[in-house]
Amino acid sequence: MGLWDKIKGEFIDIIDWTDSSNDTIIYKFPRFQNEIKMGAKLTVRESQIAVFMNEGQIADVFQPGMYTLSTQNMPILSTLKGWKFGFNSPFKADVFFVSTRQFTNQKWGTKNPIMLRDAEFGPIRLRAFGSYAFKISDAALFLKEISGTDSEFKIDEVNEQLRNIAVSRGMDALAESRIPVLDLSANTDEVSKIITDKIKPEFSEIGLNLTKFLIENISLPPEVEEALDKRSSMGIIGNLGAYTQFQAANAMQDAANNPAGGMMGAGLGAGMGMGMMGQMGNAFQNQQFNGNTGTNVPPPPPVTQFFVAVNGAQTGPFTIQQLQAMAVSGQFNKHSLVWKQGMAGWLAAETQAELAQIFNAVPPPPPLG
Repeated sequence: MGLWDKIKGEFIDIIDWTDSSNDTIIYKFPRFQNEIKMGAKLTVRESQIAVFMNEGQIADVFQPGMYTLSTQNMPILSTLKGWKFGFNSPFKADVFFVSTRQFTNQKWGTKNPIMLRDAEFGPIRLRAFGSYAFKISDAALFLKEISGTDSEFKIDEVNEQLRNIAVSRGMDALAESRIPVLDLSANTDEVSKIITDKIKPEFSEIGLNLTKFLIENISLPPEVEEALDKRSSMGIIGNLGAYTQFQAANAMQDAANNPAGGMMGAGLGAGMGMGMMGQMGNAFQNQQFNGNTGTNVPPPPPVTQFFVAVNGAQTGPFTIQQLQAMAVSGQFNKHSLVWKQGMAGWLAAETQAELAQIFNAVPPPPPLG
C-alpha cells in the first residue's frame, strides 16, 4: 500500500447505512478512529434520519436525501467546533442513523389478572392481550432520552418499557371507560381508541409515535366464563317449565319404543312424565307469580304418592296421575297392592279412597271381534 492510499484510508468520504435487520432502531456509523472528510457524501435513505453528535451533544439532523458535507449544511456542528470562517479539513463526529419506519406487531399482554369493578358483576378480574405499532417521531429526543450512545439499539431494549406503559395505563383507561364487561368484546374498536388516547402522550415524551393499538382478546377467569355459559344456556332454554315438559314427552316416547321395557316401561314413563310436568309446571308458575308480584304465596299442599308392589318388588312412589296412566295401560288395577306414608301395611288399591277415581275413569276392555 502506498503512502497516499494509507493517508486516504484514514479519511471517511462515504457515510450511509443499509438496514439488513427488522428490529434495529438506532445504528451508529462505525467511524472508530477515522476522521470524516469535509466534502464527504452522506446518504440518508427513506425511513431514516441521520443525527450528528459532537462530544455527546446532539448537533445537526439530516432528513432523507444525499448531502455533500460542508460548513453550510452543518451549521450547529460548525458553531460547536468553532468553524466561524469555513473549514475544509477532516473532522471527528459521531453519526447515528435512526430508523423511522413503523415497527409493527409488537405484543402486549397482562402478566396477571387486572381487578376491575363492573356495574353488573361487581369486582371482577380480567386478562387482555393484543399488539401495537410505533415509529420514531423525534429522533434527537429518542437519542437523548432512551438510546444514548448505544452503537446498535434494538426493539427489545425498549419493548418491555412500552409494554408496561400499554398495560398499566391501558387498563386504567379501560376501568375509567366503565364499559360493561359483557360489552367489551363488541366494542374493541372503541376500547382500543380509549387506550390509544391514554398512552399516546407517554410515547411522545420519549420521541415515539404510537401508530396502532389493537386488542385481540379480553378474557375472564375460567370459573366466571363457565358460570356465564350456564347463564346463557338458561337464556336460550327460556321457559324452563315448557322445556321440562318437552323433555318428559321425549322420555315417554323413548320408553314406549324400548322393547325391553314393554308396556310396563311405557306406563311408568307416561305416569312419571305426567307427574313431572304437573309438579314442575306448578313450581315454576309459583316462582314466576312470586317474582312478579312480590307477595308471599303459601306452598302447594303435599302430593299424595303410593308405592306399588309389582311381582313381589316395591316400585314407586307414584303420583295419582302416574297411577292413572299405568291403569290405562293395564299395568295397575284395583287389586294391585299399594302403600303410602301412614299406612300400617300393604292393601289393595280399591281400599283407598284417593284411588277410586282412577278405576272409575278406566274404560272396560273392548269387545272381542
